[in-house]
Amino acid sequence: MTAPQDVAPHRGLAPSTRTLISLAAGVVVLAGVYFARGLFGPLALAAVVVIIVQPVRGPLERRGWPRWAATTGMIVVAYLILGALAALLAFAGVQFANLVGQYLDDLAKTVTQITSWLESFGVEGQVADAVSSWLDPSTIAGLAATVGGTAMTVLTAFFFVLAYVIFMAADAGRYQDAHARFGATRPATLARITSYNSGVRRYFVVNATFGAVVAVIDGLALWWMGVPAPAVWAILAFVTNFIPNIGFVLGVVPPTVMALVVGGWPLALGVVAVYCVVNVVLQVLVQPKFVADAVNLSLTLSFFSVVFWTLVIGPLGAILAIPLTLLTRALVIEGDPDAGWLRYLSGDTSGAPEPTEQPQEAPTEPEVPDDALADLTRIPAAGTPGTPGSSDEPASDGTGHPAT
Repeated sequence: MTAPQDVAPHRGLAPSTRTLISLAAGVVVLAGVYFARGLFGPLALAAVVVIIVQPVRGPLERRGWPRWAATTGMIVVAYLILGALAALLAFAGVQFANLVGQYLDDLAKTVTQITSWLESFGVEGQVADAVSSWLDPSTIAGLAATVGGTAMTVLTAFFFVLAYVIFMAADAGRYQDAHARFGATRPATLARITSYNSGVRRYFVVNATFGAVVAVIDGLALWWMGVPAPAVWAILAFVTNFIPNIGFVLGVVPPTVMALVVGGWPLALGVVAVYCVVNVVLQVLVQPKFVADAVNLSLTLSFFSVVFWTLVIGPLGAILAIPLTLLTRALVIEGDPDAGWLRYLSGDTSGAPEPTEQPQEAPTEPEVPDDALADLTRIPAAGTPGTPGSSDEPASDGTGHPAT
């Protein structure tokens, strides 16, 4: 018997050949994006911002605003969002650099104490060296410089984003009548674009809402416990909330290290406890229920997308990982009618067929052993006691006496 094969129509090339060609084309495109990441990153950020503020246009036009005025309103709202993000990043970067310089000596003492404590338990060699290198003051100072440089890079790209927002917002006004023009000929394409835009909006609105709640609670808790610069760690918690799966870890490590420096292990464990209670409950248990309806991505693909897009376009890729992955799926997979199983593997079950019920097998009679079957089919001999037609009385010879 031959193994079952997937039923799919052949369209010229073999499926394996088409797969290899698609992978090769994907590698070429991603290589181009990698080398042009300084241009692609701000462009993607501006596109996401325009998608988020697009619903502002509708109410303004219904109030009688002309199209150019509604576009101007969109641009103003987008600029307010970008300005607030840039101000938060600049403030956090400067405060973090000052904080490291202020507590650098205390951090060095803490590293020495941790190394000695590990050696007292017999932990030597690579483990102790790794821990000391992670908490080394020069490493932290380099991280502070990196954060400051990243903030300056974001501020520099901010001016390009501003220009992109103006042009994209103007084009979005021109594309308002796309459904009226192409709704009859391109309904599936327009439906995918609409679904992608609404999914991106819901994703960022949900993340921003939960991120603001988590940031406020974490900031107040750190301020109450006496951890230095609670506003910096609150901003970090808000930003890392947009990074799926690993954002919690990135947000809890810096305030924990700072608490360890100023208050020792009790304060550090208190910070970890607060973050676990607040962030795990909101980000792990509650938030995914709201995000799942917006993205329909599997957990594995969400985590991999963060690592992948960070490698391709830099730190901005961690925040834009989900929108870029959704865009890739919309362009490559959702337009192919034969790729429904790939959509299913990615976490989108809307295009997958309903599971078919397995036919119920007729109940089979229990097998009877050969010996029992032989006993049931054997015809008893006449005169056998206990069988039909026989008597339990002994046989007679006709004279009334038992036969001998």
